[in-house]
Parts: sequence; C-alpha cells; structure tokens
Amino acid sequence: MFKTRLLSGIILVIAALGLIITGGTVLLLGLTAVSLIGLYELYRVFHMEKSLLGLVGYAAVLLYYLDLYFPFIPELDVFVLGLLILLMAVYVFSFPKYQASQVFAGFIGVFYVAVMLSCIYQTRELPAGAYIVWLIFLCSWGCDTCAYCVGVLIGTHKMAPKLSPKKSIEGAAGGIVGTILLTLLYGKVFQEQMQLSSAHIFILAGITAVGGLISMIGDLAASAVKRNYEIKDYGKLIPGHGGILDRFDSVIFTAPIIYYMARFLI
Repeated sequence: MFKTRLLSGIILVIAALGLIITGGTVLLLGLTAVSLIGLYELYRVFHMEKSLLGLVGYAAVLLYYLDLYFPFIPELDVFVLGLLILLMAVYVFSFPKYQASQVFAGFIGVFYVAVMLSCIYQTRELPAGAYIVWLIFLCSWGCDTCAYCVGVLIGTHKMAPKLSPKKSIEGAAGGIVGTILLTLLYGKVFQEQMQLSSAHIFILAGITAVGGLISMIGDLAASAVKRNYEIKDYGKLIPGHGGILDRFDSVIFTAPIIYYMARFLI
C-alpha cells in the first residue's frame, strides 16, 4: 500500500510540475479536466453524477473556464444567477425527481471545485506568478506534512476529535510554523526572480500562514462531507490517495487565498 501511495504521489507531483511550469492553455485545460473529475466525484456523493442536474453543472464548469480564456461573461453575477436559475428550472420542471439537497449541491459544487481551483491558473497568470503559484501547494501540502510530523512527535490535544481524531492542536501549530519557515526559505531562494524585497518575503510568509490555516479547514470540510454520507474516499482515481477531492481538498481552499492576497498585497 505504501509503495502504491508513494508511486502515485510521485506521478501526481510530476504531472503538477509539468502543468504549472508550462502554464497558459495547458494549465487551463488541465485544471478544466481536474475540475470536471472532482465535480463528478462530488455529485456522485449526492447520486446525481449522471443526471440532468449534473450535466448542467459540468456545462457550467466548461463555460466558466472558457470565459477565463476568452472573456465574454460581463459579470460573475450573471454566471452565478444564470446557473442558479437553470438548476432551479430543472428542479421544478422535473419535480419530484430531484431533492432540494441535490440542487444546492449542484450549485455549490461548481464554485467549491471549479471556481476555487481556477485560482491556480489565475495565480499563475499574475506578475511573478510562475513562482507565487507554488505557494498554493507549499501552504497546503507543506502545512499538512509539517503538521503530521509535529503531531506524531508531540501531539496530545485533539483539534477536531469527531472529524479527524489523529489531528492535534500541536500538529496544527507546527504545520503553520513549518509553512512560514518554508516560505521564508522559498522566498529567499527565488527573491531575485520574483523581484521582491525582504519585507515582501515576510508578507508572503504571512499570506501562506493564513493559507495554511485555511487549508486545515478545507481538509476538515472534506472529511465532514464524507462522514455525513458515510464514505471513505471520494474516488479511486489516484491509487493510495483516493479521488481528486481527497488529494486536493486543502488546495481547493488555499488557491483563492493565495491568489487574492498575492494580488492585493504584493
């Protein structure tokens, strides 16, 4: 099991490296595919992955990513309201085929998976985005790794015993501190390429500290949904890791945090 998890993890990292280093259209298409798979996994929890509601959600994802490449939607509000009205139309004209929970899942899922993940592409498109984008993964996967190590060593106080009994407050603190240190090191190594002052590196560390904290919420939120619906994993696409949502649950939350904070603070 460990070898399978390690091998699939290496392949996943290589794929992420290839997409993000290339950037542009390749990254956008890759994120579109990842978002569609992730949305399918989420919709499967609500038994609507092959329904008309599901098709509306998938179409919304394609429309949203197309708009990122060829902007044609005048305001995001138009997209939000249009999606909601269309889902409600399917709901009422098919009544009582669907449950209200499925409609709300269909609506929220598009934003929870696709829109939030798209911030990886939007971060990559920022000035110095080729370097800043890695902070998304540093403060999600890096924080998780540091939290695990500290938790195993000295963790005693449970952070969320009903959701994730193995996570500790000490581990969470260690994860955030580890994220800050990793960011300071990363910023120092690539300071010239990112054209940042020493003050900006500390700002980056503050951003990733917030991102690391939010990543824990993303991780626990995914666990909460799985416990509510009594499932172990969202999927089996990544051997040893589960599905897209199992691997990217924290990245989904950190991507918009890094994007907006980097956009307005750097």
